[in-house]
Amino acid sequence: MSAPDQDQRAESDRPRLSRAVLAAYGIGGLGSGVYTTVPGLLLLYYMTDTLGIAAALAGLGIFVPKLWDVITDPFMGSISDRTDSRFGRRRPYILAAALALPLCFVALFSVPELSPGAAFAWVMVSYVLAATAFTMFIVPYTAMPAEMSEDYDEVTSLMGWRVALLTVGILISGAAAPQLIELGGGGRGGYTFMAMIVAGVIFASMLGTFVGTRSAPSRPRLDQSPPLREQLQAAARVRPFRVLLSTYALQLVGVGLVLANVPYFARYTLGGDEGTVTIMFVALVAPAFAFMPGWVWLSKRTGKLRAYQLASALFGVGIGSLWLSSPSQMWLVNLQVGLAGIGFAGTQLFPFSMLPDTIAADRAKGGEQREGVFTGLWMAADKGAVALGALFAGLVLDAGQFIETRAGELVDQPDTAMLAIRLSSSILPALFLLSSLPMSRRYELDSKLEPDR
Repeated sequence: MSAPDQDQRAESDRPRLSRAVLAAYGIGGLGSGVYTTVPGLLLLYYMTDTLGIAAALAGLGIFVPKLWDVITDPFMGSISDRTDSRFGRRRPYILAAALALPLCFVALFSVPELSPGAAFAWVMVSYVLAATAFTMFIVPYTAMPAEMSEDYDEVTSLMGWRVALLTVGILISGAAAPQLIELGGGGRGGYTFMAMIVAGVIFASMLGTFVGTRSAPSRPRLDQSPPLREQLQAAARVRPFRVLLSTYALQLVGVGLVLANVPYFARYTLGGDEGTVTIMFVALVAPAFAFMPGWVWLSKRTGKLRAYQLASALFGVGIGSLWLSSPSQMWLVNLQVGLAGIGFAGTQLFPFSMLPDTIAADRAKGGEQREGVFTGLWMAADKGAVALGALFAGLVLDAGQFIETRAGELVDQPDTAMLAIRLSSSILPALFLLSSLPMSRRYELDSKLEPDR
């Protein structure tokens, strides 16, 4: 019997994952949702409206650390593939990240009284360190489902737990972080207070995944494997993976634009404050959380691809409709954001439930265990695309002559800046989201893997 046949026989003999393991894996999604949301939502705004850093430079400060991720994520995946420890291949790095990331996160939002140039350098260094620590968590964490199960529907259920709790993390952080800043007195001190609370949530979430997945199925380390460069090239040649990754990355540029612009949109377009940001995030994430079981149900009947395409269209239409938003009709704004939230849930669920399918298909075909390599490439594109969206946001604001400020200062923005905020909060992200739909049609792995495949 060949190695692939033996792996498939062993997989078919595995018991289904317990609810405790599903929940323990999913709780890591809460921490990752919190970590990715807060910098994505507040870091650009923190730099321009608290530290006095120019918008274009601030956007660069978010983008450059993510270029570091493009290098480190594939290496982290390869390293975890080769790891041999009593905690398995992936879990030692999850523990290390749980200890390191909270400290780096607090440093990121604890910039002392410095000139804008020195403050920019502080943010850059802190963000690179935080990004490295997060890589140690997210790459092994994303590789785990491909080891835990190859059952088409069980993987979707596993991802349902992850994305449901990731959505909770987004809701908690997106709604609470602005309020925590206000509770901490606003300005620099308020951001530091917020960061300390959020760091505690990140630590508890990641530690929960480390402890709770100790009984989860895993695969042995690779004794011998080709060089990393050859593995990356081989993974990139897997057509379903390449199509799925390109589709998802294009959407994430739009997501990065949305996240980076929310505080500006709430303050300058809607004339609101931190409470407005909180309300908008509740309007986005509450429907996303509520509709998650519906997306899982729909995928079992139509397939993941069709459900994913529908979710992408809903997300794009909902975000694009914000071009017509008005501060005198907040009920309508929240309805538009809620529609986008329903679509957002699917765009988070399906790519991550389809990724293990592509890895399993590659393993069934060639017998190689390259979960970490695939997920390293995936997360490099994931984080790079979101950062590219934030960079675009900064460049559009700069082109619109947005005026940066320090904490406590109030300025009237020119009409060009107001137009730039509205454009990059609605039309531009919608274009990225909707343009991914034709690309997704090339995905060809949307059926359950047969035992002899």
